[in-house]
Amino acid sequence: MEFRIPTKGNVKLEGLIRNITENSELHQLWKSANMNAVDRSLINDHGEVHIRITSNAALRILRLLVKGGVVPSVVKDYHLTPEDAEVIVVLAACLHDVGIAVHRHDHERYSLVFAYPKARELLTGIYSEPEITIITSEVLHAIVAHNASETCLTLEAGVLKVADALDMTQGRSRIPFETGKVGIHSLSAQAVDRVDIEQGEERPVRIVITLSNSAGIFQVDELLRHKLQNSSIRDFVEVQAKIEGEMERRLIQTYRF
Repeated sequence: MEFRIPTKGNVKLEGLIRNITENSELHQLWKSANMNAVDRSLINDHGEVHIRITSNAALRILRLLVKGGVVPSVVKDYHLTPEDAEVIVVLAACLHDVGIAVHRHDHERYSLVFAYPKARELLTGIYSEPEITIITSEVLHAIVAHNASETCLTLEAGVLKVADALDMTQGRSRIPFETGKVGIHSLSAQAVDRVDIEQGEERPVRIVITLSNSAGIFQVDELLRHKLQNSSIRDFVEVQAKIEGEMERRLIQTYRF
């Protein structure tokens, strides 16, 4: 599987992407997680596509934060670099849902069982001690903290939490719903046309969610709003939801915390 991420000259990230691309065990974990999610639990995709979307969203958010003068936790606390923070958010995104291969319920903690040895394996040849242990620990924290109700202790964990919620376009909601059942979950999921992550004017990051109709606001309020509010990046992000269709074009909601 080709794993495309804009590395922008980050040599460590380039090495990580090579290792991820060549790791057949990780690819099977994604497939097994998706088997439990989609085929057995009848909920939304948690496989390879979700991983790619979340990884790219996390990297985009982190780079905008850094551009806006926000210092990653691994830089502030361990005196590493923003490039190391990029490695953390991408690796955490790649491993955050592998625990669904065990069970959807409490999957964040099941993910740790796979993530600890796999993270160290994927970082081998890129880092040595003590950095490999620092990076691994930061990745594990981000995985646990991507649960909507869990406290984020690092900037990187907040980035992953919000990025995970942004995979919501046209049926790809992070809110579970029964396949084929008509309700607010399914109607709102289909109403999200596009998610754009932009540089903000008042804050470093602006997330613009384009809806085909007002039912899509359920996705914003029920998932993204809660995750952002309980993240470490809430003060650096604003969210806009707008309807844009043949009959109307209007901003329906903006929020900042």
